[in-house]
Amino acid sequence: MKIHHLNAATMCPLGARLLGAEGGLFDRARFVCHVLLIETADGLVLVDTGLGSGDIADPKRLGGAFLSVLGPKLDPAETALAQVKALGFSADDVRHVVLTHMDLDHAGGLSDFPKAKVHLHAREHEAAMARRSLQAKSRYIPAQWAHGPSWQLYDGIGEDWFGFSGVRALSDAETEVLLVPLHGHTAGHCGVAVRTAAGWLLHAGDAYFFSGSLDAEARTPAGIAVFQRFTDTIGAERRRNQERLRQLKLSRGREVTIFCAHDPGEFDACCRR
Repeated sequence: MKIHHLNAATMCPLGARLLGAEGGLFDRARFVCHVLLIETADGLVLVDTGLGSGDIADPKRLGGAFLSVLGPKLDPAETALAQVKALGFSADDVRHVVLTHMDLDHAGGLSDFPKAKVHLHAREHEAAMARRSLQAKSRYIPAQWAHGPSWQLYDGIGEDWFGFSGVRALSDAETEVLLVPLHGHTAGHCGVAVRTAAGWLLHAGDAYFFSGSLDAEARTPAGIAVFQRFTDTIGAERRRNQERLRQLKLSRGREVTIFCAHDPGEFDACCRR
């Protein structure tokens, strides 16, 4: 397989100093939406989508809080669709989209790939469709999947993988791509593991936000810690999974490369590798 690391939305919130970035309180930080594009024998597999062309055309659907707090650039060239085309492929070449979760900055590009089968955990799909709380109404945007995707849902039954249970392969034909339950940030949040010739890649989604959170002496900037608490659906479970990821990195870091969805340093390092 060939794997491309894409940034499918740059976000520039104020408060760089509080977010672990260089600069002062009134400077803007840089965050990414780290997306994987995987070339397989069964076509292209996209892990998360970032913001989509529909979000760029109608930013208001993302909500005023998202736009004002996170300051997305809304650059059409950063959409996964634009980058897929720049690599010489078409939207129809994307056969599968695997979602870590359905937050608006992860599922925004679904409608750009209408023929793709969309894989995610059943708990996440149920939460997004129900949108029972005010928080859910702000994070799940029905316009992003109004085209009616072909959903492939997974329950909690599966195999063990490096101590994580309930892990599922996409299919018998796609055993190198796994859905790894990492619930907490949202009800059905998952990581996505990809087997490569050099070992495993684990896209941990929003299970954590800052690379230092997985260090031997874990550290999380104050602004990010507050944001995590505010956006967690099940905070205790998210924190447990973050600690499990930290232990995995410390004990099996040569076998599994872990990165989250938004840390720019991790994204840049993956691109260099």
